[in-house]
Amino acid sequence: MSFGDAVRTCFSKYADFKGRANRPEYWWFFLSYIIVYIVAAIIGGALKASWLVWIPLLVYIIPLIAAAVRRLHDTGKSGWWYFISLIPLVGTIILIVFLATEGNPGPNQYGPPPGMASLPGTGAPPPPPPPA
Repeated sequence: MSFGDAVRTCFSKYADFKGRANRPEYWWFFLSYIIVYIVAAIIGGALKASWLVWIPLLVYIIPLIAAAVRRLHDTGKSGWWYFISLIPLVGTIILIVFLATEGNPGPNQYGPPPGMASLPGTGAPPPPPPPA
């Protein structure tokens, strides 16, 4: 998955906490947030408008959490594991390890692997026949 595809996918699934997200999808999206935040901080510093750094946070907060939950689902963990990050330092490290772990190669309780929903044998309905 490319950088642009990941950003497009995560914003199109803005508050979708169901399903799975592979590693590139999550980490490219996270990188896009970091880039936008740094640009906002630089512009805010130049204009003496420190409030500008809040804009990326407000835009990205829900899709970042949703993507993280889908990423946890890909590793076979419940999205509730996201709250482990509330434990100072150790919880954040554990969450990063979970988010960086390779996902389950086959279907799990949260659905088929990302990008495999349209393939035969994944539980998805077959595509409609072409028009005659």
